Amino acid sequence: MPRPVPVLPEGVDPAWLPVRAFRPIGTRRTLIRGSGPLVETVHGEVAEACARFGGRVERDAAPGPFDLVLELTGSGDDSSEAFGYERGRGCTTVTATGARGLLYGFFHVVRLGEAAFVGEAQQALHEPALALRMLDHWDNVAVHPVMGQVERGYAGGSLFWAAGRARGELERVRAYGRLLAACGINAVAVNNVNVHEVEARLLTDRIGEVADIAGALRPYGIRTHLSVTFAAPIVLGGLETADPLDGRVREWWAGAVARVHEAIPDFGGFVVKADSEGQPGPFAYGRTHADGANMLAAALEPYGGTVHWRAFVYDHRQDWRDRTTDRARAAYDHFVPLDGEFAANAVLQVKHGPMDFQVREPVSPLISAMSHTTLAVELQATQEYTGQQRHVCWLGPMWSEVLRFLGDQEGPAFEELVAVSNVGDDPFWTGHPLAQANLYTFGRLAWQPDADPGGILDEWIRLSFGTGPAAGLHAVLDGSWRTYEKYTAPLGVGFMVQPGHHYGPSVDGYEYSPWGTYHFADRDGVGVDRSVASGTGYAGQYAKAWAEVYESAESCPDELLLFFHHVPYGHVLKSGRTVIQHIYDTHFEGVAEAEAAARVWESLAGLVTPARHARVAELFEEQLRSAREWRDQINSYFLRKSGVPDAEGRVIY
Repeated sequence: MPRPVPVLPEGVDPAWLPVRAFRPIGTRRTLIRGSGPLVETVHGEVAEACARFGGRVERDAAPGPFDLVLELTGSGDDSSEAFGYERGRGCTTVTATGARGLLYGFFHVVRLGEAAFVGEAQQALHEPALALRMLDHWDNVAVHPVMGQVERGYAGGSLFWAAGRARGELERVRAYGRLLAACGINAVAVNNVNVHEVEARLLTDRIGEVADIAGALRPYGIRTHLSVTFAAPIVLGGLETADPLDGRVREWWAGAVARVHEAIPDFGGFVVKADSEGQPGPFAYGRTHADGANMLAAALEPYGGTVHWRAFVYDHRQDWRDRTTDRARAAYDHFVPLDGEFAANAVLQVKHGPMDFQVREPVSPLISAMSHTTLAVELQATQEYTGQQRHVCWLGPMWSEVLRFLGDQEGPAFEELVAVSNVGDDPFWTGHPLAQANLYTFGRLAWQPDADPGGILDEWIRLSFGTGPAAGLHAVLDGSWRTYEKYTAPLGVGFMVQPGHHYGPSVDGYEYSPWGTYHFADRDGVGVDRSVASGTGYAGQYAKAWAEVYESAESCPDELLLFFHHVPYGHVLKSGRTVIQHIYDTHFEGVAEAEAAARVWESLAGLVTPARHARVAELFEEQLRSAREWRDQINSYFLRKSGVPDAEGRVIY
């Protein structure tokens, strides 16, 4: 029987799957061949569209002709996500050996719209470049006294949890899975990597609540993962140790995983943050990260599960006076000596940059240095340091730069892509309606890392808004990341945010803290010396070609200059401007660009729904207020530090 399409609660935005997106399929005659749960999902989607728009859907051996054929050619148990697509003799055909491939092929047709039913197209194979494309939800089950229901969340509460319990709103969870499948995402971790006391119990006596979520996501091919605490044998099992080489500990984990798989047969595995920012880990027992990860990998291996072991490990109690310690070095220094020691199903999950999801960072050298370890690159869709979904900041160009940089390296390719989710229970899913573009772009880049981000943006706009406001929306979003960069921390130096919540400017907010997030501005210059010759040596962690580029202030790209070098304010950039004048100019330019984007958005009234327009217009007011505050604080700070006036004579306080 066809599986019914999930019904959105009243007032919830359909995002990139509005009803009109299904008109091209719904007005035509479709044949579906094959069987299995995901085939029934596809049948339900087509049946819903045909019921609405007057088309017909048939199964298996029905006589033609047909406008669209969706055919499962292999076993429903085949895990392949690939699909073939062709059009000829008036018929569009999607074939797949695996049911997931058929589901993705169906959504490919949805994305193409009317273009799927005109002209001719030779057979082409579409398959994801990366096997796992996962969202990590930093959702707490119980409301954390500091971080709230969702750590670094800016879209309301959690889709899954509320005030210590499961929300139970599984129809919306199903709708979420549908959105994710439509852009190519195939896995979700449902709770925060910082696992507190209540969340720890999801592994044991509360696994049924996770199973309910998994059941809601499963019809769209989404596998469920769980963040666990390394100390679970102590916290939950009553043992006095969590030593990964202790037989009792290994036995406890094996039993726990077996019970999880009884509840969730297609369980994906664990996400672990260990020996990081106070979370427990193997260091307490004199063991390595490989020891800890491999213990969990062994427990998961009989069931085809994986452990994602995060590489976000550094000294968060650093002495700010010590310029030899460098947080940027930490992940490489910890993990490169362990290359080759991790089990095949132990995935090292590495942030794309060496620090913490800043608006501009170099790509982490660790990613290209682990040739004998399975790697996942971690991005952040939630806008912790990029405007917290109160600012328009489309991250597609940044992510594309990272992925293309990695694609050009001689080192090992990464196998998986992960993003920290930007989704909550907000009616627009992501708080800021235009932040949906980041979620969609992540999914499409995870499927094809070398895809043109501008083309993905246009695809999202067309699906979500139609063609009427397309040019204006593209103008608002396309340069928004660089605009945000212009009015915040300059030239790759990073941070300069309010401590704790990380919203808004505070140039010295973290300068004398233990977190290792310094800019070292003084009366003569600014930036962190990470050269081998005179600094922390971080630049030397890269392969030779890039190490040489980053080592010298003359060859270092301008946009990363202050990340790698401490330079005088009078240092001349490749643009011909001095560092201090660049700071002044870009902060004025960034505010002007944000103001221009707000005017463009205002002009779209009548071309987008009133609810969307009102929400974005309100958020633009906050963005402009904040951008001006950033401009004035940064410019005033550096005027007072350097004593160098603005060459243009503009107002600086």
